[in-house]
Amino acid sequence: MKISLTIDQETCKKCYSCIAECPFDLINQDQEGYPQLRKAAVKRCIRCGHCMAVCMVDALDISISPLSQSISVDKTLLPSPDSVKHFLESRRSIRTYKKKIVEHSILEQILDVSCYSPSAHNSQPVHWIMVEDPAKVKRIAGMVVDYMRDIKIFPGLIRAWDQGVDKVLRGAPHLAVAHATPKGSEHIVEDCTLATAYLDLAAHSHGIGSCWAGFLVQAIHFNYQPVIDELELPENHKVYTALMLGYPKFLYRHIPQRDPVNVTWR
Repeated sequence: MKISLTIDQETCKKCYSCIAECPFDLINQDQEGYPQLRKAAVKRCIRCGHCMAVCMVDALDISISPLSQSISVDKTLLPSPDSVKHFLESRRSIRTYKKKIVEHSILEQILDVSCYSPSAHNSQPVHWIMVEDPAKVKRIAGMVVDYMRDIKIFPGLIRAWDQGVDKVLRGAPHLAVAHATPKGSEHIVEDCTLATAYLDLAAHSHGIGSCWAGFLVQAIHFNYQPVIDELELPENHKVYTALMLGYPKFLYRHIPQRDPVNVTWR
């Protein structure tokens, strides 16, 4: 991996925040006290961009995350603690959807947000399949019902399907499926789960409802081939999470109570 670090010596304050924030101690001081990359950076840099992002005077530029391509943090756009609390508490799992299609551009936007979820060593292993066609989502739901018939589970869900009611993917118009190669990360399950949570919350910010598609993931984990074939997964990839997406048919007006946090203070 080719990597280089540039320091504007006229601007650099020698505060060494870049050195302190590098996760793998890959930056040290040169003879004049300016930050420089250690030789180990060629093999060990995880492309997190922390060094560039933390510099208070924009004196540092690194080739794997160029300053010119970065977005400056706009503090005026950052929500207050009360706003964050209300936003997170107001999120609901949506199980009834309008037939209205979510615009492709909005689906792209929320997928872009998911790219910023944490991943082990910044491996960014998550791949997405976004099923935009509601007819295909319904076809996949029917395959999951067939899986249930085959192994004789969830008779109530099968009966509902036979009566024209989808309780598997809930009639959602869209479906996001997170997949990756198991060797893509040391913590692949956590990485895919976090990316899906980011997607979930990004959708909520656009007024789009979501619900985690556990029945679908179960069918895939038990190697139900028709669903796997329908998704056309890349070779050696596995599905880890999936999310239904669409505009809610009903809006929630209140935030339900939850049990108090279960915590032990040490």
